[in-house]
Amino acid sequence: MKLNKNTYRTFSGTKEIIEIPRKKETQWIIYEDDKPKFFVDFFDLEKESNAMMNSLVLCGKKTIEEVLELINKKNNINLSIPVITKLGIKKKLKSEKIELTLEPLPEKWLDYSL
Repeated sequence: MKLNKNTYRTFSGTKEIIEIPRKKETQWIIYEDDKPKFFVDFFDLEKESNAMMNSLVLCGKKTIEEVLELINKKNNINLSIPVITKLGIKKKLKSEKIELTLEPLPEKWLDYSL
């Protein structure tokens, strides 16, 4: 998968974030232990884990952050979506294109009874 590795300067320091070029509102890169590891697209229903996330987030009317928090508690893991800055003040220092293989979330983590 072709992604952008962007470096930003913020008040709290320099941050590197992996981002999806031409990202849709239903696509997310999910980090595990502060490293990009998973890719979720709520409308790519060919993958069972995407369909399960669709149900948990869109049908359950929860934010993806809320669902990740529940998954983290239930499975004792550290999933997150990176935030560049909470204040909204940032400056892009550099950007490079990278090729990265991201897996779908494991289905065993996504139990409909979250």
